[in-house]
Amino acid sequence: MSWFESFVLGLVQGLTEFLPISSSAHLRLTAAFAGWHDPGAAFTAISQIGTEAAVLIYFRKDIARIVSAWFRSLTDKEMRGDHDAQMGWLVIVGSIPIGVLGITLKDQIEGPFRDLRLIATTLIVMGVVLGIADRLAARDEDGGKHRAVRERKTLKDLGIRDGLIYGVCQAMALVPGVSRSGATISGGLLMGYTRESAARYSFLLAIPAVLASGAYELKDVGEGHVSWGPTIFATVVAFFVGYAVIAWFMKFITTKSFMPFVIYRVALGILLFILISAGVLSPHAGESAG
Repeated sequence: MSWFESFVLGLVQGLTEFLPISSSAHLRLTAAFAGWHDPGAAFTAISQIGTEAAVLIYFRKDIARIVSAWFRSLTDKEMRGDHDAQMGWLVIVGSIPIGVLGITLKDQIEGPFRDLRLIATTLIVMGVVLGIADRLAARDEDGGKHRAVRERKTLKDLGIRDGLIYGVCQAMALVPGVSRSGATISGGLLMGYTRESAARYSFLLAIPAVLASGAYELKDVGEGHVSWGPTIFATVVAFFVGYAVIAWFMKFITTKSFMPFVIYRVALGILLFILISAGVLSPHAGESAG
């Protein structure tokens, strides 16, 4: 991997990680369209550490408060009813599904799941799911001629059941094209949470999974065509770009619909199918060299 490739892929990772359009799919597609080797699951997992570092800084006050309350709750029974302490436990509970499935499906994640036909399918299907979830949220928020505005849930309403459902939704992002934020935000909206609450918990829930996945994949750096230097460079680029994107996205969702992302996902998925059917793009582009 050249330094230019690593810069572009780091830029793509930072731009797409927090948007509900799938960063893993875009890393895979960028390489395929450019004629580069597939960067692989290891590169993807490690570059995501950069964007998660952006989450740690952006939400540093929330995270510090949650971690402090959680540790105190281990010895102080009165703290166990504290919302922040409970959030700490819920993030742990919500991380279980992706941890179990990530280890169980490791070979599939690094192989069959990277087929561009599967990515095209997940882009379209999850785009439609996000569209439905967004429409239901808008209906509750706006009400209608014969319907009153319905109050949606916040993170104070989050319990173990919903936390596990969020976790299962996050685990779906092991398949490129699903999108970690897209799946968890869709799940949150379908469960009745506000856009801001769904996005906030989505980002917090991703921290343990992404950091653990990145640490686990460190052993594979240096194998094949991906080396340490370009990987670290891409991770740094992803951090700076990702921080700017998360700041913008958290403001965007308070007033805007997710429909632009829905349209983009569906259009990209259809384009992929057209290119593959026409023989312009191989569903396994770059894999053999990677």
